[in-house]
Amino acid sequence: MKKLIQFKNIVKGFDNKIALKGINLDIYEEEFVTLLGPSGCGKTTLLRILGGFLAQDEGQVIFDGKDISKVPPHKREVNTVFQKYALFPNMDVYNNIAFGLKIKKEPKDIIEQKVNRMLKLVNLEDYAHRGVMEMSGGQQQRVAIARALINEPSVLLLDEPLGALDLKLRREMQHELKRIQQEVGITFIYVTHDQEEALTMSDKIVVMKDGEIQQIGTPTDIYNEPINEFVASFIGESNILQGVMLEDRRVMFEGRKFDCVDEGFEKNEVVDVVIRPEDLDIVPRKEGKLKGVVKSVLFKGVHYETMVETKIGTEITVKMKVSDDRPVYNEDANEKISANDFYLDVDDVEELDDATIIARADAQAWDPEADELISIKEVQYNIKKENGTYPVTFSTAAGTSVTVNMIVKDENHVISEENEEEIFAVNFFKKVDEIQESIALETDLKTWANASAWSLEDDTAVEITDVKYDFDAAHIVSGVYDVTFATKGYEYKIDTTDYHEVGEEVGLIFQPEDIHIMSRPS
Repeated sequence: MKKLIQFKNIVKGFDNKIALKGINLDIYEEEFVTLLGPSGCGKTTLLRILGGFLAQDEGQVIFDGKDISKVPPHKREVNTVFQKYALFPNMDVYNNIAFGLKIKKEPKDIIEQKVNRMLKLVNLEDYAHRGVMEMSGGQQQRVAIARALINEPSVLLLDEPLGALDLKLRREMQHELKRIQQEVGITFIYVTHDQEEALTMSDKIVVMKDGEIQQIGTPTDIYNEPINEFVASFIGESNILQGVMLEDRRVMFEGRKFDCVDEGFEKNEVVDVVIRPEDLDIVPRKEGKLKGVVKSVLFKGVHYETMVETKIGTEITVKMKVSDDRPVYNEDANEKISANDFYLDVDDVEELDDATIIARADAQAWDPEADELISIKEVQYNIKKENGTYPVTFSTAAGTSVTVNMIVKDENHVISEENEEEIFAVNFFKKVDEIQESIALETDLKTWANASAWSLEDDTAVEITDVKYDFDAAHIVSGVYDVTFATKGYEYKIDTTDYHEVGEEVGLIFQPEDIHIMSRPS
């Protein structure tokens, strides 16, 4: 097919906000192209630039090999149908459609031939002399389309023309528009935020977000091979979860390994895994690749939207003891020193050294005037490989010292056989100012508690995704606080014609071709 329209690096701004950020797009003859995206993504702005109603700030609009950036709207080979049809209420259907030809002084017999052809095209042959205000919304829209097409444009621009119609009529008109486009054989450029409209009518979909094109492709490509999480979520329903691409055609998610059909990723690359709701099947629990519990069921008319929770997540709660102790001040040496009580696992006693104890106690000394750190020269302790509380003294070369408690306890961990993972964390001590001064508190809490999780299947690390606490860091006071660390739970949306009771234990199956892999944004 011949390339008809080229948008070359189109930039457009409004009130210091960039609406289009360098759009490059080619459109071919006889294509039905849909610009799809949420409100404010720039799709209507791009359409209006093509129609000549707006001028771009940068870039070129090439039409049939010629730059039309400075060509006025009435001289461009395009016509537009808007959501508000702007029909003439005092004219009947025939005269609304004929209006443009009359302005051009076309002969009456030619006008009659063309109007009758348009009336037949839009299935309104019996409504020629009906007042447009007596017609339904769908009929009015057909009149607007006929009025636009009678001028024989090379391109018809449609800016959300079905938005004012009810659902049933909108679906009927989707098929009508596609039929009309195929019959007249011209290029249609259609703007919508409705995914169903785009998938039903388009030869090519251009998905937009924040003034940029996210993906261009056929409806099948866009739906089955979304390029990123936004496209996958915007085009239909998706189950999206984090995984690891172990190698070509082999991915791991939920701590389990599965065959897939994607390739070309780095080994052990972190990726997004997409499985569409209609590609999941609910089976008896023992037959499932994944096992879960039905959490909710919603009847959608032709199917049930069923939510299945396959993994609750594994969590562990520890105690954070917060004190308002002040650092020890050695006035003669002009030094300050501080440290925290800390917990230690019995199994870690044998590998204990001074550096580890300093780090675990967060021990530090400093010159309060210069605010420069001073080395801790000596760490004194006497510890046994058994539960108990042991004093530890940290000292500088000048003799500035502080003593805290090292509390040895059995390992604090939780094992989930169902999730096939283990999570570990320790109780810890902190000072009020350390909490208040933390820039990334959740990260610091994980570090202070030495929190970690791993798969029981192959010892690979499992991400701790949730840190829960009930204190206000900015106004924390001395006391004991619960901090909970948890791995991610998983819920899947499944479209099925079979009804399943809430609480039913089920299995989920899918095929390698049902798994789609996407690169995660950097």
